[in-house]
Amino acid sequence: MNQLMKQAKKMQDDIMKAQEQLGQRTVEGTAGGGAVKIVLDGHKALKEIQLDKEVVNPEDVEMLQDLILAAFQDAMQKVDELTESELGKYTRGLPGLF
Repeated sequence: MNQLMKQAKKMQDDIMKAQEQLGQRTVEGTAGGGAVKIVLDGHKALKEIQLDKEVVNPEDVEMLQDLILAAFQDAMQKVDELTESELGKYTRGLPGLF
């Protein structure tokens, strides 16, 4: 029983360390051939938005909105993939953790 508790504590410490490291990592989502870029950290916090000047057209705001949304969704998917690759080894078979 004591060994099991030690293993659980080590796993908890490893997960916390991995989560902390995720916050230090960034991913970039793009749309419009790279004309719109969104940078998120591993905790899904927005860090940066970059827009090429040619996509900023007052006559077509809807297109810019769609590009920003697509870039954001791309970045979110990449964070999810990063999280799965970094934390999945701890959470597989343990429902409700993440």
